[in-house]
Parts: sequence; structure tokens; C-alpha cells
Amino acid sequence: MRRNYIIEQLKKKPSSKQEILEYLEIKSVNDDNNYTCSERTFDRDIKKIRTIHKLPIEYKKSRNVYLIDDDGDSARSDILRETLDLYHIISKVENLSNFILLESVRPKGTANLYGLVHAIKNHIRIKFDYSGYGSTYCSHKQIEPYFLKEFNNRWYLIGKDLKDNEVKTFGLDRLSDLETTKRKFSMPNMEELKNRFKNSYGIYTNLEKEPEEVMLSFTPEKGVYIKSLPLHESQEILVDDDNELRIKLRVYTSIDFVMELLSHGSHVKVLKPASLIEILKADYKKALAQYGA
Repeated sequence: MRRNYIIEQLKKKPSSKQEILEYLEIKSVNDDNNYTCSERTFDRDIKKIRTIHKLPIEYKKSRNVYLIDDDGDSARSDILRETLDLYHIISKVENLSNFILLESVRPKGTANLYGLVHAIKNHIRIKFDYSGYGSTYCSHKQIEPYFLKEFNNRWYLIGKDLKDNEVKTFGLDRLSDLETTKRKFSMPNMEELKNRFKNSYGIYTNLEKEPEEVMLSFTPEKGVYIKSLPLHESQEILVDDDNELRIKLRVYTSIDFVMELLSHGSHVKVLKPASLIEILKADYKKALAQYGA
């Protein structure tokens, strides 16, 4: 927990060793626990944060401060901090179910996460059976697993299908009988692979189609939520006043993205592109027809 508080202090501002140690003393009093440490232990904690938590903590001698050098990857660091905060809550609260309500319906497939991570980390080919939604037919897959992606509380595997050498996305909830082989493979350029998802909303990666500039207008009430949890990393605020929140994105206008827009109902209006406007108008007409309108 001491390392968590060191990270917490450095997320607030660059701090000297003395400032961090004083912060640990304050937290010790607040939590009725002992987080104080010697300078030697502090130095070991900094090393562990760098290696275990993968946070780039730097010491700037000219300013005599430690700081987290995000290098543009602040989102990853924020996610890590949130995870550490949750871990802290879980570790300190007894009978957690009395205080936290969790969704009772969870996606299937997470049982294979450990085996998949092992295969990805060690560059080992895998085999599994895979079925489409609404289908009883299973196809047998041999895959080079590259990385995992989470979207809307579902997990997906991205890897190369050895049948046609195409990089594809597989839902873990449709994957069964996972088996690791003894065959190793060479990992491709990961930056290129991850860039496939740069303009994606969800898991859509049709590289034959260009991403589009999308402009959306949200009601002020809904805009509050869109600002706190952006739809996409490319989100740019154009107007933010008492009448609307207008944003601009650059994404593939995939079915995942269309479903997201539909979920906001009358609280969002698509301003461009025209093709996306027509898709939503058609969907709304179909919905109204179900009610005889």
C-alpha cells in the first residue's frame, strides 16, 4: 500500500523525497497504519514501482524531485492508478458485498485469460474451437496470439489465423477447448498491429475502408457524461455551452459505433457525415415501425 501512496503523491505533482515521506506519514495517521519507511526502503520502492507497476518514475536532479514521465501515455497511468485504488479498497474492507453491488451477469470466456496471456507472452501457437453467434457449428482454429482487447465488458483475442494468414478478432465467449501447442512463432511489429485499432470504436478494423470525420451534437445534460468519459481518444470539443456539446471524432463508422449512437437516443444528433445520418434515420424508422408509427 505504501507504493500506492507514493504513486498517488506523484500523480498530484512532482515531489522531493522528503515531501513523499511526509505524505506517507500523513497517510499513516489517517489510515491508522504505518507507511513510514527509511530512505533505503524508499529507494527500493521506487525501483519496484518502475519494474512491477511499469510506471516511468524519473528523478530530476536539477529540481530535486521525482516525477512520473507519462510520455503521452497518461491514459494507461490513470487506468493503473484506478486499479491500484480499487485494490486498496478491496484489501481494507471486510464483507465487501455489503458495500459494493456488482453485476450478476458477466461475460463468458474469462476462464481462458490466463492461458492466453501465457501463450502471448511466450510466443506459443494455440488451438481452439470457435463458434459464431447463433450457430451450433464450431470451426477449429490454429492461431498465433498477439494481444487481448477489452470492449464493453467483453474480451477479445487478436491473432493470426494460420488457415489464411489473416489477422482476426475472436470473442473469448465463443472460444472453447483452448490448447497450447509446442510451436513457437515470431511476434510481428506490435505498434503496427495496435495501430489497426487507432480509429476503431470497439473491435472493428476494416483497413480497406478509411476512417471518417464524425461531428456530433449532444444535449448539455448528456454532454456532461461525454466529457467525463470520451467516446474515442480522437474526441475533440468544438462547442460547449448551454445549448449543446459539439464534438469531432475520427473513427470507422462501424456497427459498434452506430449502436453506441443509437443508445443515446434523442440526446445526440449526427451532424456529419451524411452517410452516417442516413444509417441512423433508417434505424429510427425501423424502430418506430415496430410501434405502428
